[in-house]
Amino acid sequence: MRFQNKTVIVTGAASGIGLATATRFAQEGARVVIADLHGNEAQKAAEEMKAAGAPDALGLPCDVSKPDQVQGCVAQTLARFGTLDVIVNNAGLMTFKPLPELTLDDWNRVLGVDLLGAFLFIQQGFLHMKPGSSVVNVSSIHARETEPLVAPYAAAKAALLSLTRSAAIEGRPRGLRVNAVLPGAVDTPMLWDNPNVKSGVEKINPADVGKAQDLAAAIAFLASEDAAFIQGTGLVVDGGRLDHL
Repeated sequence: MRFQNKTVIVTGAASGIGLATATRFAQEGARVVIADLHGNEAQKAAEEMKAAGAPDALGLPCDVSKPDQVQGCVAQTLARFGTLDVIVNNAGLMTFKPLPELTLDDWNRVLGVDLLGAFLFIQQGFLHMKPGSSVVNVSSIHARETEPLVAPYAAAKAALLSLTRSAAIEGRPRGLRVNAVLPGAVDTPMLWDNPNVKSGVEKINPADVGKAQDLAAAIAFLASEDAAFIQGTGLVVDGGRLDHL
């Protein structure tokens, strides 16, 4: 198993892509930390994961936009497991407003989670991870092609790709790899609750909708030694949807 005796933090992992990713790592032998804004759901997911045969799992409440909570999450991880080998920055949120109606608070809320939350965990990773460790950031195809009403989200995800490249450059001398995945349409509540999808502004072909497990497989690959020579990349995982948007 690729992640036996390794410890993995996945943010936003109580549901959706995050939960599928945490489950995938556990199935491949990892001890998993499920970090989520909703602490009770994180703890429940961790208990269910252990009951299903995971080597170990820990659910922790964490608002990734808060430096003290990110530091606390990493500290508790190290205290429990002794190592930190993989970080998956998956936590994210969207707003749906036209540009003239967006407030600074709207921007700060999205950027705080989707961009700065990833930075805070990368920073902690650089301080505590050993050579051979890996970070995978969950960006979005909105970083390259987007739609109306989601400017803060699209901007944050594009900036996350730039952060990935910068962190990869600085991480290489430390023996740390940093990469990103760009999901397309994925069968999660975040897709189907999207007002643009509900209104028909964004057209969804069922053939273009992937499963959370598809993303989990790609994330696990990038985090593994199988991707040892991949550094600073943005891997599109969208079933080819971006090719014809």
